[in-house]
Amino acid sequence: MLPFIEESNPSGLTDVPGFQAAAVACDIREQGRNDRLDLAVVRSTPPCRGAGVFTPHAFAAPPVSLCRETIAGATELRGFVVNSGNANACTGEQGVADARAMRDAAAVACGVDPSTFLICSTGRIGRPLPMPRILSGIDEAAQALTPEPEGGRGVARAILTSDSREKLITIRLPWEGTHVTIAGMAKGAGMIEPNMATMLAFIATDADLPAGAAQQSLHSAVADTFNAITVDGDQSTNDSVLLFANAASGVRVEPTSGKGGSIPIWDAFCTGLQHVCRQLADRIVSDGEKITKVVQVVVRGAGSRRDAETVARAIGNSLLVKTSWFGCDPNWGRVLDAAGYAGVPIDPKRTRMFYKRYPIEIDGSEIPVFILGEPTPEHLDAWRKVVRESRFTIVLDLGSGSESFVLLATDLTDGYVQFNKSE
Repeated sequence: MLPFIEESNPSGLTDVPGFQAAAVACDIREQGRNDRLDLAVVRSTPPCRGAGVFTPHAFAAPPVSLCRETIAGATELRGFVVNSGNANACTGEQGVADARAMRDAAAVACGVDPSTFLICSTGRIGRPLPMPRILSGIDEAAQALTPEPEGGRGVARAILTSDSREKLITIRLPWEGTHVTIAGMAKGAGMIEPNMATMLAFIATDADLPAGAAQQSLHSAVADTFNAITVDGDQSTNDSVLLFANAASGVRVEPTSGKGGSIPIWDAFCTGLQHVCRQLADRIVSDGEKITKVVQVVVRGAGSRRDAETVARAIGNSLLVKTSWFGCDPNWGRVLDAAGYAGVPIDPKRTRMFYKRYPIEIDGSEIPVFILGEPTPEHLDAWRKVVRESRFTIVLDLGSGSESFVLLATDLTDGYVQFNKSE
């Protein structure tokens, strides 16, 4: 039994006591529209411990660099400002100045020190920010901050770009007569091939996390969730996952805590945080641009986790594999082909491949495809049934070790091409 309860109607970060939020429409896309939320401010009344995981992209956007700098030097954090519609990436020194001006303006409007505030941006690369509208919007949002559900839901809408829906989750961890809350929101539908996180994700909790524990727990949670998804194989310049912990619950959460035979609160918190990240990551993949299928690629029996991940990503990012998934074609030869050129030593005579209903944990037989160097064509009808489903699992057992990796991937559709051929 999981040590938490998931809310059925989450509101985002304002589900966590002490957090306030507001979103406004600034026409950051410069399309003459004032009906689309595109800027938001979030503030915690109590000071927070913070953590972040960021893109390693060579052209990382100024907001990413500023967040790294702030988190590295801050003893506390109080909130963040975020915009959609413009990534403020590849914008030169003006982009650096604009990111700092946004951060500073939001902090001052919230009555806190700029060194305690973070900034994120997402959207079109290479365009300068419309700063007069943004600065006006920051003041408007700061004046409208609220702990009510509409504040959190507004922020979740304001961060969207090509997404078709908001991505929200809140869980409660009961503990010794009280509870700890973890809430998260994310955006992402295209340029999803993380090497840290996803495009943008924000997580808040009222746990009392000591220095270092926030970063430790976030890095661990990201590894098998945000760092195990792909839609189109493209990393982003702005990928960021931020964690804010304001200690409002009074529950101390650290690796040494826990009592007797009960589940230690640290273990429960890390399990809950990983669940939040996994659910958000799944919702990002499921909302991939014009996709029709989500495919769980399980590579097991590898000599190392790195080998398993390398093979899984070769399969999940292969254009031939992804288009066959779109066509409901059980062309498993393309899967083995991708695995074979991944650069990992593979012995076909020790390799097994299966199709399976999604997810891998559910009951149901693995349908053999390729066993120890030999195909099993007698199962063709069963393969066809599986690949027609909107979600299914591919299992590739390399037979050379005990390590594994699970990747969530998608198909590639003509709709994706049409959607991305122009702005």
